[in-house]
Amino acid sequence: QVHLVESGGGLVQAGGSVRLSCAASGSIVSVNAMGWYRRLPGKQRELVAIITPGGSTNYAESVKGRFTISRDNAKKTVYLQMHSLNPEDTAVYYCNAYLHALRLPPNDYWGQGTQVTVSS
Repeated sequence: QVHLVESGGGLVQAGGSVRLSCAASGSIVSVNAMGWYRRLPGKQRELVAIITPGGSTNYAESVKGRFTISRDNAKKTVYLQMHSLNPEDTAVYYCNAYLHALRLPPNDYWGQGTQVTVSS
């Protein structure tokens, strides 16, 4: 069984910073891309940032220059450092990993989500 456990988030003032972490655990053979998605109030889930095992990254236009995704392959952990937050960043943030679990085909796995609220 595989789990993605997120930490971080909470309430922050506009202009502030928050760091999210997500650790994958369980019977994992290998981890491919890891990323962060978010669901803004009343909207569908959208990609925030994604990172490959080699460190290549891709960001949503709305967060470029403000957010940084990174990962520790040995710890099977992905991070999202968020700066210059504004109220439009208020959302539930979800960790995602495309990984190969023992005795299962590669598949997408999701964290439970963590709320980030930016006050003006």
